[in-house]
Amino acid sequence: MADRVSVQHRAEALASTLPPLLIAAERVAATVAQGVHGRRRVGQGETFWQFRQYEPGDSAQRIDWRESAKSQRVYVRETEWEAAQSAFLWRDTSLSMDYASSASVPTKRARADLLFVALTALLVRGGERASMLGTGMPPVTGRVALNRIAALVDRPGAPGASLPAVEPLPRYAQIVLIGDFLSPLAEIHAVIAGFAAMGLRGHLLQVLDPAEETLPFEGRVRFEGVEEDAEILISRVETVRDDYTGRLAAHRAGLAAIAQPAGWSFATHRTDKAPHTALLALYTALTRAPGD
Repeated sequence: MADRVSVQHRAEALASTLPPLLIAAERVAATVAQGVHGRRRVGQGETFWQFRQYEPGDSAQRIDWRESAKSQRVYVRETEWEAAQSAFLWRDTSLSMDYASSASVPTKRARADLLFVALTALLVRGGERASMLGTGMPPVTGRVALNRIAALVDRPGAPGASLPAVEPLPRYAQIVLIGDFLSPLAEIHAVIAGFAAMGLRGHLLQVLDPAEETLPFEGRVRFEGVEEDAEILISRVETVRDDYTGRLAAHRAGLAAIAQPAGWSFATHRTDKAPHTALLALYTALTRAPGD
């Protein structure tokens, strides 16, 4: 009994040092993982893509001794097949993502962060490699990948752009973009088209607050811009509700129309809903073979 208590105390002490975001994300991932299976596929690529540092679990046969001899680090070779099993993840960190209509729902950014890290946890459970788009970090797998990405996501920083920059990535890798995607459709199309031109499959998840979907306000309301200084005063919000929801529906239809020809998936998620459904949809889209 004493040994059991000692183990429990050590486990609780270890858990207390982990970021709350990582703990929450792993709980969500564990729930979803019960209904899915890993998608790791066997295969060998022949086309060299890049060197990366040796990690525990890598075969010694994959070490490139010539490259390793140039420094004090040990490097292995990665091929395009391995790159094809890699997922590059990004989430919107612009000011609009800090919105929450009430204390009972998380901000859009908090939900995006949770889904980002939980998806990473699911991927590494399946033996996949993951990276954070825009960091230059090579795709890695295992606990190393999860801890590294969770630390990057949980790190405070200045607000970022509403859309990612298009950057060169290995052919056939996959991209996951999580944000509110309220930018002009032309700007979003330019990003998707840029990545699709490289042969990359991608997945868009639009995260919105429930108030952004339904505009539930009544009477005289002053709306202030989050990313701009503009503001608008509406004397009776209920009179513009139908027009607002129609424009939102049209915007979403536009997002779907951008994604579909590029072979990308598009889904939506509300912050007042459980994250498990959105996470399962993302993971299923990632694991689906091209053409399915």
